[in-house]
This record gives sequence, C-alpha cells and structure tokens, in this order.
Amino acid sequence: MLNAYRLHHAFADQTAVLDNVSLSLEAGEWLGLSGHSGAGKSTLGQLLAGHLAPQAGTIEVDGEALPRSGLQPVQWLPQAPELSVNPRWRVKRILEEAWTPPAELREAFGIEPGWLNRYPGALSGGELQRVCVLRALAPGVRCLVADEISSMLDPLTQLALWQALREVVDERRLGVLVISHDAALLERLCPRQLTLSEGRLSPSVRHGAQSA
Repeated sequence: MLNAYRLHHAFADQTAVLDNVSLSLEAGEWLGLSGHSGAGKSTLGQLLAGHLAPQAGTIEVDGEALPRSGLQPVQWLPQAPELSVNPRWRVKRILEEAWTPPAELREAFGIEPGWLNRYPGALSGGELQRVCVLRALAPGVRCLVADEISSMLDPLTQLALWQALREVVDERRLGVLVISHDAALLERLCPRQLTLSEGRLSPSVRHGAQSA
C-alpha cells in the first residue's frame, strides 16, 4: 500500500540522514521503527506524510504519488501535538478541519464533550494528543505515522489510546508505522520492526507480538 523507494535526504552540511532508504507498509500492518536520537526517524516520517520532499527517491500510496494538496493519505502524528494545531482554533474546529468524528469514536478516545469548545492551550499534552490522533483518522486516510505519540501519557491512558486506535486500524485496514524508543511497546504492537542507523534501515522480524 505505502511504498518508498531509494529515499535520500541530507542536512545543509550534506550529511545524509537517509541514504537509499526503501520501505513498504501493507494494509492493516503495524510496523515498528526504532533508532537512536537524531538517526532520522522523524525525518523519514515527515517524508512519508508529505511534510518534507525527498531530495531523491519516490513515495507512493496504492501505486500513486502523494497528492500535493488536500487530505493526505499518510498522516504524521508528532510527539508534540501542539505543533500540528492552530492555537487560535477551538477543538471542535480542529477536528472538523479533517472530518466530523462520531460521538462514539470521540468517547472511545476519551475526548470529553466539554473539550470541544476549548482552545488547545486549555488541554494537557496527552489530551491534545488524543484529539490529534482522532483528527488523523478521517475517511480517505490510508496510513498513520505515529511518532512517539504516547511517550507523554501515563500507562493507563497510553493503553487506552492504543486499544482505541487498534480497533479503528483493524476495522479500516490502515497501515501504521510506529516510531518509538520504547522496545516493550514495539514488541506488543508490531510483528515486524526496522532499525534506522547511519542513514540505513535494517529489518528485524519479531514473532509473538501481542495486542496493546
């Protein structure tokens, strides 16, 4: 479904953060990505979602190039959700920028009705992250890049978020790339895992992954 071919991306000093990187993500697949800080994991996620343009290589979803405008079929969810919302918009408008989630789905993600009239600054980081995850599940989205999205949450909230997300992902057969330093989380969620190091991906197939 999502295929990236021979991606190359370098910093201004010409240091390659990604060097000839290829990746595939199938419908309904949970794929883990780990690597040390600064290895380029977030850069790869932003490339896959169209936030950055690769200096070389191509990215396709269902055999077609990423669109240049409109709803992106690959949604990047960063660790800091405040970076992806307009602080002057209320939560209701933030959600409806992409779609209008049904009440039962808002409830599944722990989004209380009273939040809808609040501004992002009135929510905690974890609360705002749940809003951003739900917004990213608009019809037409095919893949998610979850970049350390639960690192700021307490264990119970983290578990509830991943359980709610898994139900939607499994129902819609979305592909999910989970970027995390948490080896235990990747083990639970992702039967297949990759490591990014020195600009290259190395596969590491792990068996027996359990649901969150």
